[in-house]
Amino acid sequence: MVGVEESIMNTDLLFDLVIRYGFQVLGALVILGVGAMIAGWLGRVADRRLQARAMEPPLRMLAVRVLRMVVMLFAVVVALDKFGFQIAPLVAGIGGVGLGIGIALQGVIGNLVAGLSIILTKPFRVGEFIQVVGVQGEVSAIELFSTTLRHSDRSRIVIPNGKLVGEILHNFGTMRQLNLWVTVPHGTDISAALATLDDIVRRNPRVLKEPSPEIGVGQVLDGGVKLAIAPWVQVLDVGPADSELYLALLEQFATRSIPLGTAPTDVRLLNGARTA
Repeated sequence: MVGVEESIMNTDLLFDLVIRYGFQVLGALVILGVGAMIAGWLGRVADRRLQARAMEPPLRMLAVRVLRMVVMLFAVVVALDKFGFQIAPLVAGIGGVGLGIGIALQGVIGNLVAGLSIILTKPFRVGEFIQVVGVQGEVSAIELFSTTLRHSDRSRIVIPNGKLVGEILHNFGTMRQLNLWVTVPHGTDISAALATLDDIVRRNPRVLKEPSPEIGVGQVLDGGVKLAIAPWVQVLDVGPADSELYLALLEQFATRSIPLGTAPTDVRLLNGARTA
């Protein structure tokens, strides 16, 4: 009989708890659900508005995420209020925890601030070729915490943004100037050689018309004359253009009978002594 009474009492207690807190739990879940819906809707609206204003993608993503987090945080606070939680101590506790997390994540926060600085000041953009902190490559992505460069060997270089801010940065832009060389022996028709090089460069589709390519005598050596070829190409065409121009140079010089290399050195032996 005692066991039956205890069972009835437990059932009554459970029923009372369901009656007392069930609607509060249900109300809290409804508040969180509505908050999530509002956060998603406001995020999409803000994203479209910011896209229309041509805001940089990383900064736009950060703004949208912060907006959604603020809305969800407000929804959580309202939901907790349904259970009788004191909001003021909760907010103070969140502030203390946030301060501790901020101290622990100084490096991460530093990279974030540096990323925002890069996005706002725009010392370089995606698609430009830069050289900084001992590495170089084409900028393939600028994110809030890091910047990714694409190297000529198709590898990726990921640099924390904190390493980029405050460093000396060489921005080549979206095009680069090739520095090619060829040597011809003394006595070669230099005008014909330069005209051939100019024709080779202007026929290559990867070479840009503007700025104009620079072709001329770069250096006079003991055994020949060094000719310089410096055309401009897009960053992505640096490797292919370099190879194509050298191949065309070999073919055209052979076709036009223009010699390559330095003149042979005449070595004679006089009385056992070697002279050149």
